Amino acid sequence: MTPTYDFDRVIDRHGTWCTQWDYVEDRFGVPDLLPFTISDMDFETAPEVLEALRTRLDHGVLGYTRWRHSDFLTAVTDWYARRHDTAIDPETIVYAPSVVYQISQLLRLWSAPGDGVVVHTPAYDAFPKTLAAHGRELRGCPVDDFTQLERLLALPDTSVLLLCSPHNPTGKVWTRDELTHMARLCERYGVAVISDEIHSDLAHEPHVHRPWALHGRPGARWAMVTSASKSFNIPALTGSYGIFSDPETREAYLRALKDADGLSSPAVLSLVGHIAAYRHGAPWLDALRTYLRGNLELIRSSLHTTFPDLAWAPPEAGYLAWIDLRPLGIDDGTLQHELITRERVAIMPGTSYGSPGFLRLNAGCPRPKLETGTQALLHTLHRLTKHP
Repeated sequence: MTPTYDFDRVIDRHGTWCTQWDYVEDRFGVPDLLPFTISDMDFETAPEVLEALRTRLDHGVLGYTRWRHSDFLTAVTDWYARRHDTAIDPETIVYAPSVVYQISQLLRLWSAPGDGVVVHTPAYDAFPKTLAAHGRELRGCPVDDFTQLERLLALPDTSVLLLCSPHNPTGKVWTRDELTHMARLCERYGVAVISDEIHSDLAHEPHVHRPWALHGRPGARWAMVTSASKSFNIPALTGSYGIFSDPETREAYLRALKDADGLSSPAVLSLVGHIAAYRHGAPWLDALRTYLRGNLELIRSSLHTTFPDLAWAPPEAGYLAWIDLRPLGIDDGTLQHELITRERVAIMPGTSYGSPGFLRLNAGCPRPKLETGTQALLHTLHRLTKHP
């Protein structure tokens, strides 16, 4: 019997120290807005995961723990075999407290201050901040411009391609040919690859995510960094993992994790959550993806009915609607002011990702909330364009 899940159920997240709801004022300057912002979802996570967490809590002892054991490693390798048709050597897996922590450590190992790091634009907002903090130069390349990509990779002081796959914020799923071409370019110019694949389990049919492990060549320096946190909505548990191709990099990374940073003992509930999600959470994830496609279709049909010239199409992966409003000629500041002060909604401006004229609307929520947010956006666009 196929289990059923209620994604329409609204859960009040107020008063839970929730970044998206309780701290919306930090980013938008006004409290108590209806948020469509930071990329977590308003859904309860998979009941299979919650059951595993409750069972572990009932044990009653929350002491130091380890991640290098067969329960965790086989959960990861089996998931990649089943979901992505990809064989992962368990010896290449490392634990990390977060994806950005892994990126930071790999930047230290594979580049030097002043080096260039190529990032596709628009860029996930943590990338510029991380690169600036490490003294690396972000070299932006539009997602579809492979001529510019090669030019940047060929620069003698370009050390790393920091890839977002699938891409945030656009939701692009890279094709086999695109990834193969990137791999060949990076090999040709001696550029290491860090592939952030945290949205990998949320690709929408007919698009298929292809892990970098299928394209990274033996002997090349590459790493995949990811987590179950996005797909199963468990970021508060912390925890991520990576697949590092190079043994010397793994050893240096693990040495820093344990000795320099003292972070080798993972959060036990993160391990429990990952294992339960990968072993038992597939039916919930499949139902979630179906629901998210319905949410994105709601946005598409609403925009198309009133503003067909935008020709907006849902992303190829994920639940972040990246909306190009430039054809409407609306000032970004005016748009945000109207959304915040008149409609009382918070939607991420494209300027946060280096792209004025865009919005990034988080559709990972029950449909009643999304309907309210979509209508608020349409009302604002009507007013600002004097659309009939």
